[in-house]
Amino acid sequence: MTTRRVLVTGGAGFIGSHVADAYLARGDEVWVVDNLSTGKRQNVPGLAHFVELDIGDPALATLFREARFTLVNHHAAQIDVRVSVADPVLDARINTLGLLNLLEAARAYRVRRIVYISSGGVVYGEPEQRPTPEAAPKLPLSPYGVSKLAAEQYLYYYRRVHGLEYVALRYGNVYGPRQDPRGEAGVVAIFCERLLRGEPLTIYGDGEQTRDYVFVEDVVAANLLASDLAVPEPADLDAVAFNVGTRVETTVNRLADLLEAIAKRRTGRLHAAPRAGELRHSALRGDRLRARGWRPRVTLEEGLRRTFESVAGTGEGG
Repeated sequence: MTTRRVLVTGGAGFIGSHVADAYLARGDEVWVVDNLSTGKRQNVPGLAHFVELDIGDPALATLFREARFTLVNHHAAQIDVRVSVADPVLDARINTLGLLNLLEAARAYRVRRIVYISSGGVVYGEPEQRPTPEAAPKLPLSPYGVSKLAAEQYLYYYRRVHGLEYVALRYGNVYGPRQDPRGEAGVVAIFCERLLRGEPLTIYGDGEQTRDYVFVEDVVAANLLASDLAVPEPADLDAVAFNVGTRVETTVNRLADLLEAIAKRRTGRLHAAPRAGELRHSALRGDRLRARGWRPRVTLEEGLRRTFESVAGTGEGG
């Protein structure tokens, strides 16, 4: 393996910090850019070069000029569907304008590849086919979904016109150690903390909505694969996009049951009104990534146990 110079944006966050760890373990030199609006400084690997910076800041180009990155892994984003519904301008400023600032720097300083983090949970909208393949219609139902799809379209343009190579990973619902239980996104970590505090679990709607929960360790493996994967000149968006999911739909009620069993306690449940912009069902086919050697290896039960122990402080810290 050759040493690469890798930038991980959002590398102080839940998933990005795990990805930064993996690049370092591979032997790469790693930079982390994060504005710490939601990320945590303690998540940044000690061997990484940390730069506290917003991806929309013009100073990002200076970093690209000085570091001459080989690979950019772009995790920095506004990720909350409800925030995007309440403030679509904020969502677009971070997810669209921030991306364009990064892409212009990448183009100018000849980055070899972008690994872009998209979302299989929102770009397809309410799909007719589940589990959903990459070629399914893209009909997002939230500003967050629109911004993720628009980003893939910008990346396609930069590939075809400027030759900037990219791979898009369309995540399912990622969970695991370091997920913030105090944030608005991340039901697994939120449920873990409520159970530990003896507080009731809040379930929006009837709890029969489903998601495809994929453990962060498996997501990291998908990122490493995407970093080296041979990709064609894309004929369309889906040619270089890969779902990262398990194919399995799990209801919120079932998720609560499993975590209560792991915690060995029941703290009650409160039902609230469904939230605007959120989908009823989502599960992803990951056949194209599986055909290239990836597969989810951590079962839901094992992943939930490891996440609960991490939140409780009795297991792995990440």
